[in-house]
Amino acid sequence: MNRPDTTFVRTRRPLDLDTGSDPTSMILLDGTIKQCLEIGRTRLLAAGLVFAMAFLVVGLRLVDVSLLTDGNEPRLAAAPRSNALETIRADIVDRNGVVLATTLPTASLYANPRQVLDPEAVAARLSAALPELPGAELAAKLATEKSFVWLKRKLSPRQQHEVNRLGIPGLYFQHEPDRVYPHGALTAHVIGFAGMDNRGLSGIEQAFEERLRGATRPLALSLDLRVQHVLTEELAAAMATFRAIGAAGLVLDAESGEVVAMASLPSFDPARPGEADDDARFNRASLGVYEMGSVFKIFTTAMALDQGAVGLQDGYDVSQPIRVASYTIRDFKPKNRWLSVPEIFIYSSNIGSVHMAMDSGTPAQKAFLGNLGLTRAAQIEVPEVGQPMVPSPWREINTMTISYGHGLAVSPLQMVSAVAAVVNGGQLVPATLLKRGGGERVVVRRVLSARTSRDMRWLMRLAVQNGTGRLADAPGYLVGGKTGTADKLRGRRYARSARIASFIGAFPMDRPRYVIFAMIDEPKGIESTHGYATGGWVAAPVVRRVIERMGPLLGIQPKALDEEEGADRHLVPVNLKGTVFAAN
Repeated sequence: MNRPDTTFVRTRRPLDLDTGSDPTSMILLDGTIKQCLEIGRTRLLAAGLVFAMAFLVVGLRLVDVSLLTDGNEPRLAAAPRSNALETIRADIVDRNGVVLATTLPTASLYANPRQVLDPEAVAARLSAALPELPGAELAAKLATEKSFVWLKRKLSPRQQHEVNRLGIPGLYFQHEPDRVYPHGALTAHVIGFAGMDNRGLSGIEQAFEERLRGATRPLALSLDLRVQHVLTEELAAAMATFRAIGAAGLVLDAESGEVVAMASLPSFDPARPGEADDDARFNRASLGVYEMGSVFKIFTTAMALDQGAVGLQDGYDVSQPIRVASYTIRDFKPKNRWLSVPEIFIYSSNIGSVHMAMDSGTPAQKAFLGNLGLTRAAQIEVPEVGQPMVPSPWREINTMTISYGHGLAVSPLQMVSAVAAVVNGGQLVPATLLKRGGGERVVVRRVLSARTSRDMRWLMRLAVQNGTGRLADAPGYLVGGKTGTADKLRGRRYARSARIASFIGAFPMDRPRYVIFAMIDEPKGIESTHGYATGGWVAAPVVRRVIERMGPLLGIQPKALDEEEGADRHLVPVNLKGTVFAAN
């Protein structure tokens, strides 16, 4: 029997939720809903934790960039840190705490040439922002296949801003320390300079490398920046006036041995030492050695008096030149008569000085100058120290010429230290560029008697009042000193057209506190000096002006005329009362 085709559809009656029919299905549905809610809650919690971690990472990075690093910059140029590359470096200050050298963070510019799209265009734009960088040189650096090239080290904040404004891809900044010298060339020869790696290469920077590196306590020097400025300015003025090739000067505390000022001209910018020539970097005050001329008569006279070879009331006939072999020793301005020992010193007689040296003897001269530290290199903190040129063998003719400052070459630093011993009572105090504390123990050595020192103070005062040093007399300050003029050696001969003009003085002479030295290298005579370029015309006025300016700065008030005359009387040795000396 055939049946028609039929389709059977099985249907399920919907649950009646209101009536709660079909309890089994109801339980299954309720479990499914709870499971879905748990899954959703878990997923939400996981998503929240992921977002929280992401925000935490971003926050930590922001703190790192803004507070813990030097800026959001690539570290391609960062070198591994080690004790040898420690960048902290202590300040250097003068005796009053004025900063002479310090370290500041600076930005250095480098590039990743692989990221520079158009080297020539970038070089042109960068050269416009930094004119000191040649465009062709920049283009060559940016066109290489390297991933790192330095473009300019240690930019100023303004330069960094100008480069940032360009917005050029591939250019980056690396922060590094920069040694800064706020007073530039003023203290360059004393402070020295540090290299790109922040290591000292000369001066105090080199001598105290270990002390400065990694330290925070400043290094205090004996320099007084105010006096340093005065000395440098006066030397520069004299150098310009007399068209000299160089100059040097020192101010030394005769009691403590502290160098209050040390200047050498021409000078240089310690921030850019590579731009200076060798002559500018040369320290004439401590490294240069020179035949000083008649300032050496201080030592000849002191030696003869201290050893009893002569007395202040003795003298010599200086009317005839001294001839030894092919040498003839004359006076610059001969008196052609008998001169007492004070007159020999006041009028700077070469002939009289030779007689005193010969009466003292060559061994005595060598020993005396050696005790003053003039035959060995000076002991001072900077590495730039000159070795004196001492005759060997030391013959009789050397004794003669050394008596008036030829044949033995010393540094200005040696000269000042030795004169300080002559005027301070006879004690040789080691010179220093460091500020000495009140309780510091300093080893001093007696080199001549207190009586000889007193006599020499009086003679040096007379040389300024009545002799060749008149132009050094600063009224009210009781200045004493001695002039010096020495021809320079050119090959084996002395050149009268090339001279060293110098003056060394001390004040106040009733109780000397400071010794001042000024030296002008190859001055030329001018109309106001009647064509002369000697120590009395060129260097003595420099010392006078320095004393007049530094005295008030250091609290040394000038004496009134009657006070000065009273102090002068205290300088007169007892055995000379009533003695009359002829004066020019």
